[in-house]
Amino acid sequence: MKLHTRYTYIILVLFSLLPFSLSAQTVKIGGVITDEAGEPIELATVRVEGMLVGAVSNLKGKYALTFQSRDTVTVIYSMLGYQTRKRTLHKPKGNISINMVLPVADYELSEITITERRRQTSSFQQLDAQSSKLMPDASGNAIESMISMQAGVSSRNELSSQYNVRGGSFDENMVYVNGIEIYRPLLIRSGEQEGLSFLNSDMVSAVNFSTGGYDAKFGDKMSSVLDITYKKVEKTEGSARLSLLGGSAYAGVSAKNLSWTHGIRYKSNSYLLGTLDTKGEYDPRYIDYQTYLNWAPSKQWEIQIIGNISENKYNFKPEDRETRFGTLSDIKKFKVYFEGKERDVFRTFIGSGSLTYHAGENHQVTLQASAFKTKEQETYDITGQYWLSDLGSGEDEEESENIGIGTYMEHARNYLSANVQTYTLSGLHRIERHALRWGVEMKREEIKETLKEWEMRDSSGYSMPHVPDGPQLTYSLSAKNHIKSNRFSFYAQDTYRFQSGLGLFSLTAGVRGSYWDWNEEFIFSPRASLSLIPEANEQFTFRLATGVYYQAPFYKEFRDTITVDGTSYASLNKSIKSQRSIHFVAGGDYNFRIADRPFRFTTELYYKALSNLVPYNIDNLRISYYGYNCAKGYATGLDMKLFGEFVPGTDSWLSLSLMKTEEKINGRWLPRPTDQSYNISLFFTDYFPGSKLWKMNLKANLAGGLPFGTPHGGREESLYRSSPYKRVDIGMYRCLLSNNDKSKYGKFSRYFRNIWLGVEVFNLLDMSNTSSYYWVSDYENNQFAVPNYLTSRQINVSLTAEF
Repeated sequence: MKLHTRYTYIILVLFSLLPFSLSAQTVKIGGVITDEAGEPIELATVRVEGMLVGAVSNLKGKYALTFQSRDTVTVIYSMLGYQTRKRTLHKPKGNISINMVLPVADYELSEITITERRRQTSSFQQLDAQSSKLMPDASGNAIESMISMQAGVSSRNELSSQYNVRGGSFDENMVYVNGIEIYRPLLIRSGEQEGLSFLNSDMVSAVNFSTGGYDAKFGDKMSSVLDITYKKVEKTEGSARLSLLGGSAYAGVSAKNLSWTHGIRYKSNSYLLGTLDTKGEYDPRYIDYQTYLNWAPSKQWEIQIIGNISENKYNFKPEDRETRFGTLSDIKKFKVYFEGKERDVFRTFIGSGSLTYHAGENHQVTLQASAFKTKEQETYDITGQYWLSDLGSGEDEEESENIGIGTYMEHARNYLSANVQTYTLSGLHRIERHALRWGVEMKREEIKETLKEWEMRDSSGYSMPHVPDGPQLTYSLSAKNHIKSNRFSFYAQDTYRFQSGLGLFSLTAGVRGSYWDWNEEFIFSPRASLSLIPEANEQFTFRLATGVYYQAPFYKEFRDTITVDGTSYASLNKSIKSQRSIHFVAGGDYNFRIADRPFRFTTELYYKALSNLVPYNIDNLRISYYGYNCAKGYATGLDMKLFGEFVPGTDSWLSLSLMKTEEKINGRWLPRPTDQSYNISLFFTDYFPGSKLWKMNLKANLAGGLPFGTPHGGREESLYRSSPYKRVDIGMYRCLLSNNDKSKYGKFSRYFRNIWLGVEVFNLLDMSNTSSYYWVSDYENNQFAVPNYLTSRQINVSLTAEF
């Protein structure tokens, strides 16, 4: 009886557990993901809605995932650049085969919702060009403004498109547009003069950016590569924008096998420059026109043409300036009255043509020719009478003490012209799992320069003008140089992707060689990178990169100065050698979801061994090189970035960079001019609750101070640190018309995709940031660094229409 009862209990327990075992059946789904042409799509994401279950397709588009069955299961297939597809299964069980076709996405800004991001399997991160469309930006250069918000990148001047990457100078960054290297004006010394950069954000379709460890196909610079692709339109489109800072217009037309886009921009910084301490008549005018033509007369042939004409004029008549600086208990006032004016003109012309032959889908050869021409002049004669006063705590200005008085004069007649012609033959061949790239290039350069500039300061105890032959100049530079040279280079690299038991690997390895006939130097650069998406957890991506990178001298770097009787003469140093940087980069990504929204956390650790360095000083945006190789150094740091949909349907990110960079000059270790110990950047997008017609974009930046010293002194005199850079910009935008709401706007909505009205507040918290310093002394010969502050709080109104 007891035995019978025991078996009865066992049978009852087994029957009670049976429903749980049935409800927890394991399901396996597998198949192939392809595009509409039947080609496999690698790295596509497959996930089960509401579960922490996902997979990534391999090189052949195959995927497999396992999960516990439910009454209803929705499987989601997604890939950046393709439409998302869903498949709903009812009470699935066993092994299921699903082959999925993903159509190419239609990129309508107001409609598309990106659910997943392409994996970063190289040193290049892909950035969304659309994120810069509605971004509060005082510089007017939206793409560079977005770049400056990335981890490892810093910018301390809102009027400039220049940026530093991992301790490198402005000159160490490369910019390519459809394979053409873009050059920047050489005489510019401040953000006030700079104007528009080359990149027109209305014409951009893809943005790829590398902060180090980049491929051999890119040229000889030490820090970063910004690789831009201009768009090929498939239908007529356009846009126009007006604001208090200027305006722009863009139009794109298409026909059979033809795409042609045009962009024109006008900008004036008068409104912003009116917030500076120096008051006067500011008349900066910047205008440019660009065109991009793509024509494919047949499946085998493709022709591309890019043209650009730009003119940046900066006219300035200063009147007076008043600057207060110091501490709360020790306030100084610097007051100046001016006479004179400054007139600068920068004219640039860029043209490029390429012919590509497609030998089937896997082979292509491209012949490309491009030309860059610039004419620049910088002329000014400015006299200032100044007073330096001690206000103490600032409670009673009438009791202030005058501790310094003086006069200074600044003069310049600088002229420069440059012509660069480039001829390139390159190829791409896809053979099974390999992507082979090669290229040869010849570059002809001609640069003419005439410089004549000097400064005189008659300040109590600072610059005594009592010499027999007249006033003693504080600084004087004279130069007249002309150089013609040729550069030759080649590269070869292979990208090999393969699957193993560990996961999906991507290996890129290549070499680059260059020869410059002016100094007869040959440089050789091996470079390699490796990435892994582990099979154990496909939400991770790991990357390693290393390589040798040279900074081939370009004019300013080999202009050596010799001082004779107080006057500096600039000559060209023919024994100059390329600066060298060896990169070591290790990092990775972790992709995850919160509230069914995608996020990605990225971190990279890097070390750069620097040698053959040419030291330099920075005054605002002007870089003055020593002109010869006399230093070595290093740069090391950690970059982190959290990217994702903090608000559903929007992109936001937070980045943190920690860095240290030093160089050894004359046996002494010194911080490099770009030694910025920390940099924090935030870009946040939000909508009003319940309505996407209202949009808010917020930019915030906090960066550590940089080394600086007395004017025209050596690096050994850079004993001070500037104050941290702190800035917050915010923009509020209202969609006045949307093509999605045809019922409300009727036929009128057929002509426009979107119309946005925006109100932007630059420098929301009215922080006083410093671009450079002006040095004066009191009657006791105590020196004071008077800060040259950047722009203060200002409101901008914009109207943007897309059709």
